[in-house]
Amino acid sequence: MTDGKNGLTYADAGVDIDAGNALVEKIKPMVRSTRRPGADGEIGGFGGLFDLKAAGFTDPVLVAANDGVGTKLKVAIEAGIHDTVGVDLVAMCVNDLVVQGAEPLFFLDYFATGKLDPDQGAAIVSGIAEGCRQAGCALIGGETAEMPGMYASGDYDLAGFAVGAAERGQLLPTDDIVEGDVVLGLASSGVHSNGFSLVRRIVETSGLDWKDKAPFDGYRTLGEALLTPTRIYVKSVLAAIRSTHGIKALAHITGGGFPENIPRVLPKDFSAELDLGAIEVPKVFSWLAKTGGVAPAEMMRTFNCGIGMVMVVAAGQAAQVAAVLAQAGEEVTTIGRILPRRETGVVYRGEIGL
Repeated sequence: MTDGKNGLTYADAGVDIDAGNALVEKIKPMVRSTRRPGADGEIGGFGGLFDLKAAGFTDPVLVAANDGVGTKLKVAIEAGIHDTVGVDLVAMCVNDLVVQGAEPLFFLDYFATGKLDPDQGAAIVSGIAEGCRQAGCALIGGETAEMPGMYASGDYDLAGFAVGAAERGQLLPTDDIVEGDVVLGLASSGVHSNGFSLVRRIVETSGLDWKDKAPFDGYRTLGEALLTPTRIYVKSVLAAIRSTHGIKALAHITGGGFPENIPRVLPKDFSAELDLGAIEVPKVFSWLAKTGGVAPAEMMRTFNCGIGMVMVVAAGQAAQVAAVLAQAGEEVTTIGRILPRRETGVVYRGEIGL
């Protein structure tokens, strides 16, 4: 078969297969770096494989989660920083797995763009691989979609898919939450990956550029500071679950903040009372609240305000759980207690220090 003199090619239509192949070659070493028992960390086939028996499970229940990075990607694109949002992508999925007591096992990503830039793609995947290493899960596959006409020049989107497992009977939350249980909070690394539509609006009104010095951080640009990756709590929380058996429930504080996420893991006849004065609020949230004129209640239902993970712990084991978490590198604060049901699932004492 001969090509027509004026025949079009897929590349003429805007899809560069060679660029896709180049990206695969660039990321193969990154993927291999995420190997773990149950997965060999290779890519290139039509599907990724995982061996639950090799991972050490006897009677596992699988837990799956998927998420994206939201409009934080616009900050990355406009600031030209692409090697951190992959960590966010993994974090948003695996933190949702560990709150159910599950160990993340493997991860797959979806990367869509208008025109594929192998170097940009490799930077993004480097972050995904770093997130997988932090979470102890294998990057076993993914999809790169070059779709001209769907995205503006330089734009891209990410989605992530994670699967974890827990032995049957060991899922969270437990069914023994009682009045007097202690609420612990684990410090966040910053804004994480929620509320960035509001963040971007506030930055716009401030008149600052992403390359300007961050008003709340003396060492980084505004773009670098706001792109601080979401903290991955997997290894520390799993260590606390397995060594203390005192954790009854966990809530990943994402969009919706305290009032939306904590009640999701509590029985209907209980509320969590939070001591807002005990929370050390990072400067970035104070800057956002002041610059945007955002009310405290709106801040607490949009952002994590310094607490990225909340756990309900038996009162007699709170000190032991906190010690294990601190040894694993977490900043742990006692932020409340469980009460009989009030009008809402979360009630506040004191004021948030914005």
